[in-house]
Amino acid sequence: MQNLELYKVAMNIVERVWKIVNRWNFYENDSLGKQFARAADSMALDNSEVYSRFFYKENRNFCFYSRGSAYEARTALIKGWQRNLIQDEDFLFLQDQLDLFFKLINGYIRSIGNTISK
Repeated sequence: MQNLELYKVAMNIVERVWKIVNRWNFYENDSLGKQFARAADSMALDNSEVYSRFFYKENRNFCFYSRGSAYEARTALIKGWQRNLIQDEDFLFLQDQLDLFFKLINGYIRSIGNTISK
């Protein structure tokens, strides 16, 4: 699993988010930071759960959960950047990583969908 691109991208996102929110003061961390970190963690954790499922429908459901958490993380990223809590470099890195994550997970979901319908 650690060799899979989707897993690596999710882990890159999680680690960068953790480093970002860890620098925030109490209020920002308590309001937006915790939710941002939980969403990023959930992306990676649900993605890990995908690989432990033996049934395609169950596998696909965890992909949907992971993708939903990624959308939540993207919203938190935008909010943090608009509030000047996230530097441009971190914002651009995470935007690129999230775009890649969406591309990879959507491709994986499509491949599972093709397997289910056969």
